[in-house]
Amino acid sequence: MSTALDSIISGVLEDLAVRKKVRPDIEKYLIEADVPLDCRGALLTEDISIIAEVKRSSPSKGELAKIEDPIRLAREYEDAGAAVVSVLTEERRFKGSISDFEKIREHLRIPMLRKDFIVDEYQVIESRVIGADLLLLIVAALSQSQLRDYYQIASELSMNVLFEVHSLDELELAMAIGPKIVGVNSRNLKTLEVDSGVFSQIIPKIPSEIIKIAESGISNRGEVADLETLGVNGILVGETLVRSSNPGAAIAELMGR
Repeated sequence: MSTALDSIISGVLEDLAVRKKVRPDIEKYLIEADVPLDCRGALLTEDISIIAEVKRSSPSKGELAKIEDPIRLAREYEDAGAAVVSVLTEERRFKGSISDFEKIREHLRIPMLRKDFIVDEYQVIESRVIGADLLLLIVAALSQSQLRDYYQIASELSMNVLFEVHSLDELELAMAIGPKIVGVNSRNLKTLEVDSGVFSQIIPKIPSEIIKIAESGISNRGEVADLETLGVNGILVGETLVRSSNPGAAIAELMGR
């Protein structure tokens, strides 16, 4: 039976095939890319850090916000103290774009995460070309050999990698690669359901030397405080921020400032 994740990846591969035809020699553009920024340093702050996401839509909720000016939104995030700005580049289900990412990159001084379903080596190189400092690798979407290969390529390109897991089994697979940053996503990408209990199940199992990020379903200060107790270093928040009339104030509230 096909899952939501399978459907998303199918669309990603179709769109990727088009980009490969337009720019088959993606490697040659690496020479134009700036030196990546330090994501680990940005996320390891005294207080919990936030990865603030530019997110128009999602498969589970549909349209979240029109975001007619993604640059303005990203700068609001930066001004409010976000450690990293995440930008969706998946087009079909999340209504993101590489163009969004590139435009925002030109105006920010902080690290950026490319949020997409990376399923091909081309996308890893492409991420560095467009200016990504941090790359998402979803354990549920990749084989162990792909995880290892893409991590190695990203590291050679001086990008940091956020390994996203949804279960203890996936955490075990990620740990075999030697990750420096692990994100625990409470949303099951196969059913799109959220289970916040995943945080308390998985986060305590992650070694202390690894940066721990909680993802999905985070909407208020109480939830953030509970995550701090579990030992997370940062949170990734999109829906709560893009739906807010004042994203900067929403970040301040989540952080308890």
